[in-house]
Amino acid sequence: MASSISIEDRVAHLRDELERLAAELSGIGFTAAGSLVRRYTHCASDGCRCNADPPQPHGPYWQWSKAVDGKTVTKRLREDQVPLYQEWIANRRRLRRVVAQMAAVSEQATRLLLSQANGHPGN
Repeated sequence: MASSISIEDRVAHLRDELERLAAELSGIGFTAAGSLVRRYTHCASDGCRCNADPPQPHGPYWQWSKAVDGKTVTKRLREDQVPLYQEWIANRRRLRRVVAQMAAVSEQATRLLLSQANGHPGN
């Protein structure tokens, strides 16, 4: 069943969607790759509370890690750095999601425009 909306109108709608997504990109701030984890640790001291029964590990400590050239790089964070990294990591996820949506919109427009150029009705 053919759509009653013209290819031009469909492409215009896709252009509007692409512009909306581009505007969303402009609101994304700093980004950081990687992940955050909260860790508890044990030490090697025999008399330490972390080796007691029951154990009371040291921490919590926040760690940020990411892959660099195929190796994991880890950095211990201060408590005041954690919210920054949480925001930056969330921004990176949002950036990647928006760019993927832009690619999908572009793919739809490509199919329509190429179909029109070849003299076929758009799908």
